[in-house]
Amino acid sequence: MENLIEKTIGEIVAEDYRAAAVFESYGIDFCCNGNRSIDVACEEKNINQDELMDKLNSAITRVHAGGNDYKLWPIDLLADYIEKKHHRYVEEKMPVIKQYLNKISSVHGKNHPELLEIESLFNASAGELAMHMKKEELMLFPFVRKMVNSQSEDIKAHPPHFGTVNNPVQAMMHEHDTEGERFRQISELSNQYTPPADACNTYKVAFSLLKEFEDDLHLHIHLENNILFPKAVALEKKLTA
Repeated sequence: MENLIEKTIGEIVAEDYRAAAVFESYGIDFCCNGNRSIDVACEEKNINQDELMDKLNSAITRVHAGGNDYKLWPIDLLADYIEKKHHRYVEEKMPVIKQYLNKISSVHGKNHPELLEIESLFNASAGELAMHMKKEELMLFPFVRKMVNSQSEDIKAHPPHFGTVNNPVQAMMHEHDTEGERFRQISELSNQYTPPADACNTYKVAFSLLKEFEDDLHLHIHLENNILFPKAVALEKKLTA
């Protein structure tokens, strides 16, 4: 990967997802705030830019086998993958995590009142994500598949009822920002998902599940914000030119 300094963080991760681990290690958000440059992110976080660049270059030039280069995938395949992998993951894990958080809030909430706030934030996120995913599955993703079919069959795509694909894309990205901020609060309240000394096993499992959920959400948002959405907008422009 060339000219890292000229690319946004989202573009860097879109080209090579191994860069994500480096940005995460420095607390740099590559999904919701992926439109920043490296120098801006380093200035905001007071990070040594040369050190970060060295680690990025090391990560992306390392021999890597078996990884997924999502940027090369057709966008209808990427939409299918997001729906079947990430949407299903969210649907499966949300009730489990809600149950654990409810239990540890009841037992440990008196000594750890932050658990009540974490539970409230997660429950709000669960409700919003459920609606968010349905909008993608019923509105945005079907139109993405329709555009791909129009391109392959060389026929004109009928305009969607929402006007242009950029309208739901902007709405989805705004909702991504909201959930990203919610999980930043959860991470801070949980001391980056570090259980306290008096935590029981249920407490520890709940925090592990929350961390796993956030990691999956980051990849989920990255695939949409930095790869699927820009490609969908570009394809629509090509089809309507």
